[in-house]
Amino acid sequence: MSPELSQKLVSAVDGMPAFPKSVQKIIELTRDVNCTPRDLVQVIEKDPVVTVKILKVVNSAYYGLPKQITSISHAVVYLGFNTIKNLALSIAAIGMLSKHNEAGFDVDQYLLHSLSTAGIAKLLALRLDDADPMDCFIAGLLHDFGKVVFAQFLPHEFKLALAASQADGSSLHEALRQTVGADHAVVGAMLAEKWRFAPDLVDTIAHHYEADQKDSALFASVYTANQISKHLNFGFGGNPCVYPLPPRVVKRMGGSLEEIIASSGDMNAAFEDAKLFARI
Repeated sequence: MSPELSQKLVSAVDGMPAFPKSVQKIIELTRDVNCTPRDLVQVIEKDPVVTVKILKVVNSAYYGLPKQITSISHAVVYLGFNTIKNLALSIAAIGMLSKHNEAGFDVDQYLLHSLSTAGIAKLLALRLDDADPMDCFIAGLLHDFGKVVFAQFLPHEFKLALAASQADGSSLHEALRQTVGADHAVVGAMLAEKWRFAPDLVDTIAHHYEADQKDSALFASVYTANQISKHLNFGFGGNPCVYPLPPRVVKRMGGSLEEIIASSGDMNAAFEDAKLFARI
């Protein structure tokens, strides 16, 4: 990467807002084994935007609760600790997305793909002894966030790459490498590092197309979830290519892509959750 390109990407990443402090605190709490639901409630209640949006989701027809929920503490009782954590994180990520961009990038479809990948990655983490479901959800949610940076700050280059990818059915990350000189995985990792996520999560985002270079439970879950989300047409993030699982991932996950889909039950629940979260 040339110094000029490196500086251009750094400037683009610097233009993205920081993760809200309340959500950063929520992520910290998820890593504390002594965290209680009350700890989580106290953090969320200090952020009126997150509070209102969580209550909107809780009271939606999707959950069909018998009476209206008016407090975060009651929401935790009805939906559970983990669902509220994931909702808060999703709200933060969605809040950074601009619906309109000069690149012509479909943010709604991107969002469905990212949320679906997050939900599936969390589900797949349960198959592995050394995978943290929350880390897998976060990595799945953010794995393509570099596309958002390109769409907002390098729209001309991103539009050319999208057109090239769609013209011949090739992978968007390869088109970006040809057009820009770097793909969205690199930029997404720079952003995750700016947001001070754990090194393993940053590394997973950076290399989520280089399957032969990574061998971790987090990577296996996110890589597999990304392919499943594309295979089942759960949203569209600009990359139509579905890749077979490499040997290291097959070994960790216990089967091929088709075998994992067949043995994991109904994946549509992850897509339904994604559609719900996307509406907030």
